[in-house]
Amino acid sequence: MQSGIKKFDKWVIEFITKDSSVNPLMGWESSEDTYSELNLEFSTKEQAIVYAKKNKIDYELVEEKNRKIVKKSYADNFLK
Repeated sequence: MQSGIKKFDKWVIEFITKDSSVNPLMGWESSEDTYSELNLEFSTKEQAIVYAKKNKIDYELVEEKNRKIVKKSYADNFLK
């Protein structure tokens, strides 16, 4: 399986929310915290940091990992 790299050029602010609860009547998972539905996307890391500081949002920066790409050929399956 190969993981794609599309849509990995964004920086996202995700809010840490309260634990969800189970609705006793219907059994659905629910939450009173609407921040659980909110993700803010930015095109650069600096824009995300400026937004968080401007709005007094505590943040934790998770740097992207460098990917090691190994080029493979379908024919390699039959050459060994």
